[in-house]
Amino acid sequence: MSTPEATTVAARDIGEVDRSLYDFRKSEEGYERFADGLTPRIVEDISRRKDEPSWMLDLRLRSLDIYQTLSMPSNWGPSIEGLDMDHISTYVTPKVKQADDWDEVPADIKDTFERLGIPEAERTSLAGVGAQYDSELVYHNMRDEVAEQGVVYSGIEEALHGPYEDLIRERFMHLVPPTDHKFAALHGAVWSGGSFVYVPAGVSLDFPLQSYFRLNAAGAGQFEHTLIIVEPGANLHFIEGCSAPKYNVANLHAGCVELYVGRGARLRYSTIENWSKNMYNLNTKRARVEEGGSMEWVSGSFGSHVSYLYPTTILAGAKSTCEFTSITFAGHGQDLDTGCKVVLAAPDTHASVSTKSLSKDGGVSTFRSSVVVTKTAERAKASVSCQSLMLDDRSRSDTIPAMDVRRRDADVGHEATIGRISDDTLLYLMSRGMSEQEARTCVVNGFANPISKELPLEYAVEMNNLIKLEMEGAIG
Repeated sequence: MSTPEATTVAARDIGEVDRSLYDFRKSEEGYERFADGLTPRIVEDISRRKDEPSWMLDLRLRSLDIYQTLSMPSNWGPSIEGLDMDHISTYVTPKVKQADDWDEVPADIKDTFERLGIPEAERTSLAGVGAQYDSELVYHNMRDEVAEQGVVYSGIEEALHGPYEDLIRERFMHLVPPTDHKFAALHGAVWSGGSFVYVPAGVSLDFPLQSYFRLNAAGAGQFEHTLIIVEPGANLHFIEGCSAPKYNVANLHAGCVELYVGRGARLRYSTIENWSKNMYNLNTKRARVEEGGSMEWVSGSFGSHVSYLYPTTILAGAKSTCEFTSITFAGHGQDLDTGCKVVLAAPDTHASVSTKSLSKDGGVSTFRSSVVVTKTAERAKASVSCQSLMLDDRSRSDTIPAMDVRRRDADVGHEATIGRISDDTLLYLMSRGMSEQEARTCVVNGFANPISKELPLEYAVEMNNLIKLEMEGAIG
């Protein structure tokens, strides 16, 4: 492990963009904070605090044993040597009960989410919303008319104490087992918070559900677990938002998302990640899609110091499909290693991957894709397209595709383009009255537009605002 000094992220490694909308902090006075590091006692205390069933404690302790036997990633993606688990607290809570009435949320926490626009979004465009603050959910609510359709949307810990315990036990950490990698094992040991969604067969929601995760504490980790089950013929759009204020010590996000899409069902999972630039984002997301089902990912990654993020889709049923659309923006001090994996494991399965990445001020953006066509995937089709735009001569962008095709009748293709904004384009826009910065921002917005139009209006506005913030100070 690194020394305590290594957990400090030097000022030069943190972008100096004005992120006042996201960078405000709240006092931790009166909070409960577990000791830094990871021991069996800490794991047992987390489980005891939540009054979990014994099988969950067994899973936690088994995950801890696996974590201690696995090595840290090395010689593969970006360096994470600045992350020292001996200086990360795995559980921090403001010690408030989860509320289903916004007026019952404590004033300082309520102010945080109001500044981030969550209550307004709930009133105007959401079927339900959950808000997590550090390690625990502080608010969860859903429209009555949605509940009347049999939809379940709750904190996963709440669901563990109800009629869905057996279903959760059957699915929890089965798509992403603790043996998957070291941080999956860490998640299995210390997970806290997150959401459980169950959509009955044939139910189609007209409005999205959303969870928002705010990590306020310095030198802490957030380990929420999201489990979504969409039964045959159902339709759901789920939105995930994340943010954190900037600190000069390392923070960690190692959440887990497990998605089950039934026969003929459709799930769209949209994410806007705006972690602070001292964050190590080591999240794991995985979906399994049955016959005729459809999985759609829409992702925007704008924050974190280092990211390892590769949502995976297993097309297990015939004629199931996957669409993956994403944009990544790497600025000064950021090394964002993102992409996706698709396993086509049944006849007539289709996958489409379209990604865009931007890098500026020395930022590094790496796109990795893995397409696997198994022997049972007759007539499978997959296409991967990645476009990268570098805004200066100090930045870097790489694409690393991997294709494992085991069928002669498969139709698989990959294309990649990497380039810079041309001087001719800038001169043309400046001749029409724009400043150089306005011209660059205009080009970047045009580049990102195919991604933003896939998001609901209010989240597209947020994404465009993040691009604007990132572009400030890009000249010189």
